[in-house]
Amino acid sequence: MIYHIAETTSTNDLAREERYGHGDVICAERQTAGRGQRGHTWTSPEGVNLLFSVVLCPTFLPAGEQFLLSQAVALALVCAGAYAPTTAQALETAKITARPNTGSGSDVVGGTETRITWEVQADADEELSGLSLTFVDGTTFGTDDTRLTMLSGEDLMDRTPMKPTCKADGQTLKIDFGETAPAGGFFRVEVYGVTFPVEGGDEAFSGTYTLADGSTKKISKIPSVEIKGVTAFDNFLADLKEQPWVEAWNSNMFLRLFLNPVILVQSLPIVFKGFLMSLSIVLVAFPLAIPFGFALSLMRISKSRILRCLAGIYVNIIRGTPAFLQIYIAFFGLPLAGVKVDDYVLGVIVMAMNSSAYLCEIFRAGIQSIPKGQNEAARSLGMNAFQTLLYVMIPQTFRNVLPTLTSEFILLYKDTSLLAAVGVVEIVMNARTIVATTGSITPYVVAALFYLVITLPLARLVSGLEARLLGTAETKKKRPAKSAGQVVATPADHIAGL
Repeated sequence: MIYHIAETTSTNDLAREERYGHGDVICAERQTAGRGQRGHTWTSPEGVNLLFSVVLCPTFLPAGEQFLLSQAVALALVCAGAYAPTTAQALETAKITARPNTGSGSDVVGGTETRITWEVQADADEELSGLSLTFVDGTTFGTDDTRLTMLSGEDLMDRTPMKPTCKADGQTLKIDFGETAPAGGFFRVEVYGVTFPVEGGDEAFSGTYTLADGSTKKISKIPSVEIKGVTAFDNFLADLKEQPWVEAWNSNMFLRLFLNPVILVQSLPIVFKGFLMSLSIVLVAFPLAIPFGFALSLMRISKSRILRCLAGIYVNIIRGTPAFLQIYIAFFGLPLAGVKVDDYVLGVIVMAMNSSAYLCEIFRAGIQSIPKGQNEAARSLGMNAFQTLLYVMIPQTFRNVLPTLTSEFILLYKDTSLLAAVGVVEIVMNARTIVATTGSITPYVVAALFYLVITLPLARLVSGLEARLLGTAETKKKRPAKSAGQVVATPADHIAGL
């Protein structure tokens, strides 16, 4: 709404007229020189008074201040009109949703039954006696279980069930209230047995409502509902669910709860997305932690007391507190301090900082395990301290700690599950979402499989590296073949004892 403010003066006192402002609110300003005051009355273009009091401005005020005062009053009234509550002019749709029907996640697919929940708000002077909702072509729905509820009270918590008469007219569901509802009512309609076309897409609705006098009006702006098309994977799950052996398997409560075949297969692609997230976090965080941890280890063995003290404080704090607590401090403390970081980036930083403290001690032990003679030999060959570190100490250190580094990588990969508590969509988070939908523990079993895919081969690799470093690796030696004519010599001491 654009506001227009006009200033007029009394013809007996001042022969001037100024127009200023914007909108449909008119300020009539009359100045009476004899009385020493200026009066303002505010009316709408239709002549309806908006302000019944008179604002008095002493004439001894400078003209500029009088103008500013009148402008301030006008602005206040404009803001009051702009933020005044408005009422609906016709029935409006508050929301329309479809219940997820995939067994996991929040997707709604075609070809499978779902439930539609439709909520509408009538105008304050409208008394409804009926509603109708038209579905897209190819949609089937039931009428027997359709529910109609009138919501009222604070936060719409008071529910009054109604007993409507429902019938289908082609693609239109017609709901007759049976009696006229109170004006301005808020209604919830629940339609069961709804099956959308298998092609999916944004399913648009249309509808009408009937008033107490029998007149019918069209409902405008009913939101569409996104429906996913049925894929080959969905068809495979449907066929798997109908297999006799699956039904026999799920008849056992333990097997159905922990190893439901349908939910297991259904969880694989969803949990796999979390697996990629966890893997991406650890593959970025661990390489960042290695140089940071190595630098801390050098500080720990430095001759400088300050460097040793700083590194010791950091390592002791990180190793002495749970990683879960560190994640909570980072994800909830930083936003309170006004620092906003992306969840993935922040997860990588927290994991890298946690792992660097443990890598510091690993590297420190590796460096101190190298004999001092190595350092002295390098110095005798003319190498300086940096060359000795780069060409002598670092290669031997990494060779010695390689199995321990691999073990730390395994621990860091498993610790990414802690990020699920702060909303990072990794393996456990995706599995937990499916568990909340299905009530089955099977998705957690699938999550365990994705952890084992990484940890078991790496654990085997650690064992091989340790055996190789210790020189106890198994080697297959070929034994010489024995022939029938081969003569084995008798030992001399055995002959002497005869």
